Amino acid sequence: MSASAILLAAGRGTRMRPLTDHTPKPLLPAMGQPLMQWPMEALMAGGFVHLVVNTAWLGEQISAHFADWPARHPGSHLSYSHEGVDFGYALETAGGIARALPLLNDVFWVLAGDVYMPGFAFTQAAVQRFAASGALAHLWLVPNPTHNPKGDFGLSPEGLALNSSDGERFTYSTIGLYRRALFETPWCDILPGNPQGTAAPLAPLLRKAMDAGRVSAELYTGPWTDVGTPERLKELV
Repeated sequence: MSASAILLAAGRGTRMRPLTDHTPKPLLPAMGQPLMQWPMEALMAGGFVHLVVNTAWLGEQISAHFADWPARHPGSHLSYSHEGVDFGYALETAGGIARALPLLNDVFWVLAGDVYMPGFAFTQAAVQRFAASGALAHLWLVPNPTHNPKGDFGLSPEGLALNSSDGERFTYSTIGLYRRALFETPWCDILPGNPQGTAAPLAPLLRKAMDAGRVSAELYTGPWTDVGTPERLKELV
């Protein structure tokens, strides 16, 4: 089972202003290289060479910065879904993934370009386990940071992500494995390839699939930072 990946890099990064007034947030430097380059390199290390990046705000800077990526990583393939060019705005998470779906395999990684998770390993074994399961998505959850104390989802002893839970809840790391079917009917109402430019969040799709018992998850306890403010970025520089 071959898996591709989509790196979400279309957001405006409003809370990061003025840093993002002239630089897209995924290109802001963290520990010596752009934020988004950390997971890109990690994907390559895991043997995942087909990467799609969606862009909107200052997206031309991203494609220009990584123009030599294939030359520096022989055998890799980097393509773009330029939402800003196509529609003039970002399509949010589900809308952006649906737009890029024709560029992705049946099973693919989803990750955010503004999350620093340097120790995470993208493995073929994880893809094989997921592909053999009946799940529509598999999420990596992390302990709740101070800015999200109530968490996002629960985690059952059997390894299912829970939409509603009276027990402990965790935060979605933004890294997950997904199956194309989640972005098709009956789970998703967006037309294939999102030609109309529907902007839609991912959480409602995940919650719908969780209620049907079709989303698995596991807890990741390594270093993780959602770089949502300049203060959090300073901790990484």
